[in-house]
Amino acid sequence: MEILFRDKKIRDLCEKRAVAEKKLGSVCAQKLRARLSDLEAAAAVTGLVTGNPHPLKGDRKGQFALNLAGGSRLVFRPAHDPCPRDIAGGIDWSQVTIICIEFIGDYHD
Repeated sequence: MEILFRDKKIRDLCEKRAVAEKKLGSVCAQKLRARLSDLEAAAAVTGLVTGNPHPLKGDRKGQFALNLAGGSRLVFRPAHDPCPRDIAGGIDWSQVTIICIEFIGDYHD
């Protein structure tokens, strides 16, 4: 899968080990690296199996999350233009092969 980033801050968190460990702690930073590897290896979002992959609801509708450590999540959205849709008009996650990482942390706070 192709991975894009919302901004430079998110890119640095994903690409620089020291930045991730400082902000997230070593356990969460290690999980982040593992989830990023999972994302790169998957052909589409529905190919993800680890990290309790799940679509989000409410104000995060249209986004998808993977668990990291504690309450932290890696949150992304489809980066296709146009976004693949299923017959009911929702996102067809089986066709999503380009994502944009939007948030890393605990959105429950």
